[in-house]
Amino acid sequence: MNSGKGVSMVGTLPPTGTTAQTRAPYGWTPLVVLFVVGLVDRVENNLLSGVLPHVQAEWGFSDTAAGSIPTASALAAAIVAIPAGYLADRVNRTRILAVVVTLWAVATLGSGLAAGFAMFYAMRVFLAAAENIDNPAAGSLTADYYPPVTRAKAYGLTRVTTYLGGIGTLIGGVLAQAYGWRTAFLVMVVPGLITAYLCRRLREPARGHLDQVVAGGSGTVADSSDAVVTGSSVTVAAGSPDVVASGGSGLVADRRAGRFAEVLRIPTLVIVCVGLALLTLGLAGIFYWMPTLMVRGFGVGTGVAGSISGLITVTGPVLGTLIGSRLGSTWHGTIKGGRLLAGGGGITAGSVVLAGALAMDSLLWLSVLTLLASTLMSIAIPNMTASLADVVGAHARGLGFAVLQLLTTFGGAFGSLIVGRVSDSSGSLTAGMYALIPPMVIGGVITLLARGFFERDAARVLEQARR
Repeated sequence: MNSGKGVSMVGTLPPTGTTAQTRAPYGWTPLVVLFVVGLVDRVENNLLSGVLPHVQAEWGFSDTAAGSIPTASALAAAIVAIPAGYLADRVNRTRILAVVVTLWAVATLGSGLAAGFAMFYAMRVFLAAAENIDNPAAGSLTADYYPPVTRAKAYGLTRVTTYLGGIGTLIGGVLAQAYGWRTAFLVMVVPGLITAYLCRRLREPARGHLDQVVAGGSGTVADSSDAVVTGSSVTVAAGSPDVVASGGSGLVADRRAGRFAEVLRIPTLVIVCVGLALLTLGLAGIFYWMPTLMVRGFGVGTGVAGSISGLITVTGPVLGTLIGSRLGSTWHGTIKGGRLLAGGGGITAGSVVLAGALAMDSLLWLSVLTLLASTLMSIAIPNMTASLADVVGAHARGLGFAVLQLLTTFGGAFGSLIVGRVSDSSGSLTAGMYALIPPMVIGGVITLLARGFFERDAARVLEQARR
């Protein structure tokens, strides 16, 4: 309860004696759980890409209709993005994850049992909306579990799941060919329920406390005068900046008006989000249709197409994240906007390579160059998200990540539909994919522009934490 002198907050602090430079004050278990959440999310989402030829064969819908499934799903997800951000800044975030992941399992079951195309369509849209609610909470939790010194690594491992979802394409293609496409969805219900249980076991960390420790220099958590552990609660002094409780009324951050406008006034966040939205437009469309391109253009089965496409979208991000984490750690603090240079440069180069891959008339070269492009673009994964965490105060990180999720979701909404529409009108699936290359290149260039604002925006956050 709020006594007028402080704010009581459900949450836990790191062990006493933890210094500002501690890499994992809460341990690495939370990171493993958040990684599993992201992985199950993306694997389930990507099942459709692997089974699409079979679903189209059963219900006979056009490429335009097929492309509209991710579009409608993304628009539904965009609608809930900002409310999800506000929710993440006010409600126990681990509970949000547990409830949402349970909803995934229900929607996945509905997809596998769908009696017709309309029901299947509705389940995919519902699933996308549910999935988007967890992202701001997961992004905010990561920043409170891990200090800036290890945020690039933490975000890299959790955000790489965006691309590791290619495992879903592989699973979908193989199971659809061997046992029918419905099996792929039914199998994924079990991992969803297990993941929901793991989320319920997570403990909610104190919001913004690690930022205060870092802003204070080399002090320890035990030395922080702004936080006192009382049982399972944390009492935060009224003067503590930007600290938001998990629930209740009279919260410090709630007194701030126009928080959404405040977030939008951060140049680094806005520029990076727009750049990533354009990148997502291209990636969402091209990789959604990649297995179908292999089936139609090279005469392979969905098992082979799903396996190749899935392996590419798994291996590329793993390599890219490893390279990106190293580059980000090396360049951050030594080169102006070093993380953004690594990420934006990788996006731009990868987009150009992907354009060359689509011109190949050999499945081998298509696969090799697509793998290279995926690796280059994945350099951005750890660097972009860590950069955003650095420029948004703890009191609004959930909302900040919601803005990112909103713009990237909206950007990716139309990629698959554009490819499908161009494919139906031109008779060429490859032509539809080429239509998305220019926005991807522009996205990389725009991301590089954020370098001019990053240092100032990051310094402002630390200054707020010192007050």
